[in-house]
Formats: sequence, C-alpha cells, structure tokens
Amino acid sequence: MTSAGPRLLGPADVRSLAAALDLRPTKQRGQNFVIDANTVRRIVRAASLDPDDVVVEVGPGLGSLTLALLGSVRRVVAIEIDPALAAALPSTIATYAPAHVDDFEVVHADALRITSLPDPQPTALVANLPYNVSVPVLLHLMALLPSLRRGLVMVQAEVADRLVAPPGSRTYGVPSVKAAWYASVKRAGAIGRNVFWPAPNVDSGLVAWEHRDPPQVSVSREQVFAVVDAAFAQRRKTLRSTLKQMAGSAEAAEAALAHAGVDPMARGESLGVEQFARIAEGLHR
Repeated sequence: MTSAGPRLLGPADVRSLAAALDLRPTKQRGQNFVIDANTVRRIVRAASLDPDDVVVEVGPGLGSLTLALLGSVRRVVAIEIDPALAAALPSTIATYAPAHVDDFEVVHADALRITSLPDPQPTALVANLPYNVSVPVLLHLMALLPSLRRGLVMVQAEVADRLVAPPGSRTYGVPSVKAAWYASVKRAGAIGRNVFWPAPNVDSGLVAWEHRDPPQVSVSREQVFAVVDAAFAQRRKTLRSTLKQMAGSAEAAEAALAHAGVDPMARGESLGVEQFARIAEGLHR
C-alpha cells in the first residue's frame, strides 16, 4: 500500500459516474449509493481496521466506500452483482486512487451464492449491504470466511436492532442468535437518509462485530441453527411445543431441554446461543 490517498466521491462525482453508465438505481437490488465523503470516512473509522487488513466489501456500487477503504488497508476485494458496476469499478479506482490500483480486485458475483474468494483471504468485512438481503449475506459470509476477524456493516436501522438484540428483548430473534454464533455484535451509530442517492425511505444503522469462537458442543452449526429456526417459527409457543416435531415427541423435546438445563415452558426469545447449542446436543445424543 502506498501513501498517496484516494480522492473520495462527492454528489457530483456519483451522479456523473452514474450518468456515464446510464444507471438507474434499482429497488430490486437495494441500490442506494452513498454520496457523502464524511459518511464513508466515518464508516472506515468505526470499523477499527488495521493497515494490514484485507477487506471484503459487498455491493460497492460506484465505489464511494471502496475508495475510503483503499486509503486505510492493505487490500480490498469487492463483490458486485451488477455487471455494469463491476466492469466500471477498476477504471474508477484508476482515476480516483491511481496509487492503489494493485490493492483492489472486483469479483462479479452474487454474494449470497459465492463459494470462495481469491487469496489473500479477507480479515474484515465492511459494506453498505443491500437492504433486501443484508442478513442472509452477512451470515453466509461469516460462515464461508473463517478468516474474518471483524467487520462493520450498514443495514436498515430495524435490522441493526435485530442483529444486536440481547435475549429477552422484543427485537431478539433468529438473526440475533445466528450472528452471536460467530461474533460479538454491537451498534456503532446511525446514518441518516440524506447521505444516499436515491434517499431510502428508512434510516440506516451501523453494526460492528468481532469474531468469537462458537459454543463448544458436539453438534454441527447446521443442527444448532435448525433448533433456532424451530424455536422462533412460533415464537409465542413454549420450547416443549415448538421442538416436539423435531425431537419426535414432547417427551424427547423435554429430555433435550433437561440436558441443556432449560425450562420446557420457556420460549426461544429468552435463550442465548449457548443454550440453543446445548439443546441441539441434547436432541442428537
């Protein structure tokens, strides 16, 4: 990485890049482009990155956040589903960050379907995630890339609340438990609507996370996640009731809950990820 810093995109840059591509941002792909340089600087600061980090970015769009990242880390690999945007990114980097051309690679792919990334493997995930697929993309990449140590994602404010919710809170659910399997997760700020083009009709939130080892149990992540899905499928019901079908009987469900030291009359929303992992262990003894 060289010392010459990238020039960041302002509203006029974003609009001229979009005009050159004849781009109309689409709702279907959740495209809202950041037009404010201070916002991308803030995201990079909040991500607590090291100069040696290799960052994977999802949905780089026109390159606003990409350029800010290139000035702070060793390398950026950007996953972009839109073929026109993927094709345009290298020339944007060459124009706005000529000293960093070799520190950047674009992968034209759907982040939900990607199965590998080029080496060196990423150590951090920083992205303005497309709203409509933010949780599935985050969980897919956390599972796919064990090299990730930290990350910061911008998502819909309501999704941010769900990802960081603790057990027992109203917004606690499947995303909260599954994210906790991989990482300790926290809110890292709010982002207003006017920093985007087009402006979305919802507020955004920043979610920061740090890798942590999953619970030490004798069952697979898939088996634990199946219990989580079942427990929240009917969240007002007791665990004895929601796990009955998976266990084969109410008695078998009770035995698995006893193994985990969990009250059979409890509901899924009161349990942490370690308790779900122990229930799965009880079901598969």
